[in-house]
Parts: sequence; structure tokens; C-alpha cells
Amino acid sequence: MIITRIEGWRAWMWASWLVAAMLSLAFLDLTVYGVAVPASALLLAVLTGRVAWRRGIVDKLDLAVVAALYITIVALFRLAFTVFTAANVLGLFLCFGAGLVLGVAVPVFYTVKRGRPLSDLGLGLRNWKQAVVLGLILASIQFAITLFGYSLPAPVGWVPLLVMSLTVGAFETVFFRGFVQQRLGASFGEAPGIAIAAGLYAAYHVGYGMASEGMVFLFGLGVLYAVAFALVRNVLVLWPLLTPLGSFYNNLRNGDIELPWEAILGFADVLGLMAAAVWLGRRRLLRKNAQLDMNPLGPRLQK
Repeated sequence: MIITRIEGWRAWMWASWLVAAMLSLAFLDLTVYGVAVPASALLLAVLTGRVAWRRGIVDKLDLAVVAALYITIVALFRLAFTVFTAANVLGLFLCFGAGLVLGVAVPVFYTVKRGRPLSDLGLGLRNWKQAVVLGLILASIQFAITLFGYSLPAPVGWVPLLVMSLTVGAFETVFFRGFVQQRLGASFGEAPGIAIAAGLYAAYHVGYGMASEGMVFLFGLGVLYAVAFALVRNVLVLWPLLTPLGSFYNNLRNGDIELPWEAILGFADVLGLMAAAVWLGRRRLLRKNAQLDMNPLGPRLQK
């Protein structure tokens, strides 16, 4: 594991901070939230001794792959939502779907290629119980603040949106938390990795055609997600509940996305391709382990 899991009293402090940061969504202005959450996280990191800039261990290949993939995904999303738009549904979905699949498949196969376990991406059973418990607590708070008592439209107005939110949430969790955050943290240190990954998460929304005003809030939200992932190193803390719920509520409230029932099949295909990439990556790791069993002197990969 490239960054050790926070343990003991620090874990309780950070878990408490996560709960407080989630609860503050109920009363803080979104721009204020985007400033207050990172500032409080930095203060707590200083108090708990978690701020350290790692020197002399920069993996240039990691950074190059992160940068190239990030630019490719943002460009595909930008092409989908600002060039093709809803006037060309096929072009929009092909570009959008391609970006989502690449954001999971490339990190999986790159991780395997570098001889790293998929648990580096947060995929697997590592700390899964802690991840599920923490994820349920945070998601329950978010549901109480946003969706509890919310009047849903007709099923066609929210079911396809929910499937889309699950798909996008899977992409964002693996790409931004498991890949970008982990790779940046490995080169620069945990706190800088979280801050830069949160900034990249906020900025990537330009691909959706979002104006800069909302990105301050998204930076704060990105820090919250990043800290939650750093605490347990498992995607289950964020997906399938926390991040999809937030996206689902935001899409419902804005009301600017209308999807037909057929969209469910498209997003299900994208989820299927993501799952297939993870399965194939795991198979490749198992084959490598089997080969290493024949050579006991070689380093063994983790599953």
C-alpha cells in the first residue's frame, strides 16, 4: 500500500470531521462550503501531523499517464456536451460513454501493467467493513439533507437519472480517488495528493460545460470525498451510495437533463464494460501470480 491507513485516534478525528463536513451542507452557502471544508481539513491535517510533501520519489510515468488520461477524458466530455449536445444524441453518448469507460479501464490495466494490486485503486476487500459503515453514515446524512421528503417526478423522470448517477459515480470514484489521488499521493505526499486531486475533480466539470462559479463548491466536495477514500482505501465508502446520491439529487434539482427509458440500457452497457475491465485486470494478475508460483524467487503480486 503506497500510503498507510490512518489509524487510532486520528481515524476518529477524521471520521468526525467527515460527519461535520457532510452536516454543514445543510446550512453553509455553497461557495463558503468550498472554502471552509478544505481550510478545516488543512487545519486538522496540521494538528494530526498529516501534512508532508514527499521529495525525491516522483514517478514521472505515473504523472504522465494521469495527465494524458485526464486531458483525454475532459476533451471527450467537452466534445459530448458542448459540441454534439442533445441535438446529436448518438455523438453525445459515444463520447461521454468512451470517457467513462476509459476512466476505469485505463487505470485498471495500467495498474496491472506496473505490477501493482487492484487494491491500489480501492478495488477489493481491503477495509471493506469500515468502508461500508462510514459510507452508510455519510450517505444517510446526505439523504436526510437532500432527498428525504423530496417529491420525485414520474419514474421516467428519475429512474434513468439514477442509473446515470450510478455509472458516473463509479467512474469518478475509480478515476479520481483510486487512480489520480493515489498516484499523486505516491509522488508528492498524502495531503498534496488530496488537494491536487480535488482541484482536478472540480476543474474536470468544465467538460460538462459548467461555469467556474460552481467549481469552488466542487473543490470542497472533492476534498471531502478524497479524505473519506484516504481513510479506508476502498471505493465502497463512496460508491454505490454517497457520490451517486449527490449527483442524482443535483440532476433532479436542476431539471436540465431529460433521459428516455432507453438510456438505461446505454449506461448499463457502460457499467458492464467497466466491470469487464476490472474482471480482466484481475484475471491478468492471477495469471501473473500463477507464473510467479513457478519461480519462487520472483516477487509475488497481491490480488
